[in-house]
Amino acid sequence: MKKGLKNGLTNYGDREFALFLRRSFARSMGQSEKLLEAPIVGVAATGSGFNNCHRAMPELVEAVSRGVLAEGGMPRVFPTISLGEVFLNPTSMKFRNLMAMDTEEMIRAQPMDAVVLIGGCDKTVPAQLMGALSADVPAVQLVTGPMSTGRHKGERLGACTDCRRFWARFRSGNIDEGEIETVEGRLATTAGTCAVMGTASSMACIAETLGIALPGSAAIPAVHSERLVMAEASGRAAMALINNPIRPSQIITEKSVENALRVLMAIGGSTNAIVHLTAIAGRAGIKISYDRLNEISDETPVLVDLKPVGEGYMEDLYAAGGVEAVLRELKPLLHLDALTVEGGTLGERLAGEPDWVDRRIVHEFAKPVSKNGGLIALRGSLAPDGAIFKRAAATETLFEHEGRAVVFESLEDLAARIDDPALDVTADDILVLQNAGPKGAGMPEAGYLPIPRKLAQQGVKDMVRISDARMSGTAFGTVVLHVAPEAAVGGPLAAVRNGDRIRLSVKDKRIDLLVDPAEIAKRLAVHQPVEAPQRGYSALYQRSVTQAPQGCDFDFLAGR
Repeated sequence: MKKGLKNGLTNYGDREFALFLRRSFARSMGQSEKLLEAPIVGVAATGSGFNNCHRAMPELVEAVSRGVLAEGGMPRVFPTISLGEVFLNPTSMKFRNLMAMDTEEMIRAQPMDAVVLIGGCDKTVPAQLMGALSADVPAVQLVTGPMSTGRHKGERLGACTDCRRFWARFRSGNIDEGEIETVEGRLATTAGTCAVMGTASSMACIAETLGIALPGSAAIPAVHSERLVMAEASGRAAMALINNPIRPSQIITEKSVENALRVLMAIGGSTNAIVHLTAIAGRAGIKISYDRLNEISDETPVLVDLKPVGEGYMEDLYAAGGVEAVLRELKPLLHLDALTVEGGTLGERLAGEPDWVDRRIVHEFAKPVSKNGGLIALRGSLAPDGAIFKRAAATETLFEHEGRAVVFESLEDLAARIDDPALDVTADDILVLQNAGPKGAGMPEAGYLPIPRKLAQQGVKDMVRISDARMSGTAFGTVVLHVAPEAAVGGPLAAVRNGDRIRLSVKDKRIDLLVDPAEIAKRLAVHQPVEAPQRGYSALYQRSVTQAPQGCDFDFLAGR
């Protein structure tokens, strides 16, 4: 097997000339002859001035490169696009698949024997894992790590559960404009991803559980010295993979995916992680069944007490024992023969003596935060193909609820009317947002519909909300998401009208539109699909994106 610069030569019809030219140009970058003969580890760097989560990328790149050099390899840093959640319009989700394609093609096209993928902000890690799995070159995932908390009036703050909490207080008139401006400067004070168990942290925990990130790597704070030590170790691990190749397809299997689902339930993780894990698994031809997801959720308690489900932050999980502490509690339920990037199995990793665990943060299996997993799938006449519900972050008194629909036909309609004093809405109603799914609007994090201002000012803190959109993993509330099929393609959600009755039953795992099926069919018969873009990536996205139960990947990229 050819290694290093001899890999994947540019095609000029003359292989010797191609290698001669490549080496010549490599020398122009100041590479020694010894390094020109060395194996190559690609380092996918995703720093960007539009991605605050990746602010520490240069330090991580340097540390990974140090690890590669220490083992006799040549690190080659290369860029891909970077997805900073709050800086992208209409939503970063629309560009996850583009980043996955970029990652896959750059791994495949450039001469590297292994690759270290550095990502953090919530769509970047799934995009990198999707691309790496499709390219199937030996790979190590390294996350940027969570930010550390700030302080406000003696209270810890960490984006973005706290940003939503304070914004709700501002909307309801409980704090003034001066205080919300002060809080704005204290929510996100260091490099790193959101400090709570949002999507970025959930995906970090999933990467470690899958075995494609090194043990202990998920929860280390971005600014901690151990984050750089782990980066160096990731470079060394990539070099070890060159001599003992283990490909992503050997690590991301049905067993490791099921392990990841269990951990997702136990950490009270993000609803988005289901879409992302489904897309990652789909690249390996693995399907995630909503029925199996519900079985796993009912068997797996929430063990981690972090916001938005509990009280702590990711820096607390790191100090409490990290993902390994969670894995040890779940050990009887895990597939311990799942392979890891280090060459051993998950069982071998957990065979050693456990470290101290802070039981305020990581509870024992017999004394959980809650007895059932944080996430479930719903089905019913409103969501024939399924919807996702985060029961760990919802209001239990709303678990069995029937109410009148208050419908918003689009994001623009929502923005225009949600705070209108004339809006006909009560706390018992159900807010419904249409046309915010993958084809309708790129599936933004709009499913966390704001409580109408007039109700917020009356002290209403939660309502049942339903949409085909997503919500941030840092959000909370009684919110039904990812309704499939979405409204834009003529799913039953498109048939909901103001005043219709809807029933949510968490006990039965159902979401139903209480309208005669013949009337639903009549309404859908005159449904008009959204107008499709005609050019560029938007046209490709609209034409090829799948529904949420298939991971919102492109139909031509899924594995067989």
